[in-house]
Amino acid sequence: MMQVPFTLDADGLTLAVRLTPRASRTGLDGVRTDADGRPVLCLRVAAPPVEGAANAALTAFVAKSLKLRKAEVVLVSGETSRTKRLHLSGNAGDLAARVETWLSGS
Repeated sequence: MMQVPFTLDADGLTLAVRLTPRASRTGLDGVRTDADGRPVLCLRVAAPPVEGAANAALTAFVAKSLKLRKAEVVLVSGETSRTKRLHLSGNAGDLAARVETWLSGS
């Protein structure tokens, strides 16, 4: 069974992300296990980590990939770290299904 990089909340889900900024292209690298043994979603963005550009590119990419509005994807921790947590607003079950479909297509 594949570990999932998210936890369900009452108003959506929280997604654990490991971000690589300044990549050659924006994309999904799959799910990996971090040093603590927790699953994280590895993503890369072309934007540099300057003045929030990489974080903005991250939230926009996740929103577009999961067919959400940008306002429904909020960075809740890790603003200056590579490891981040995003909160996705909406029906938790629906969001979980979207994330799993996105991961299976990677």
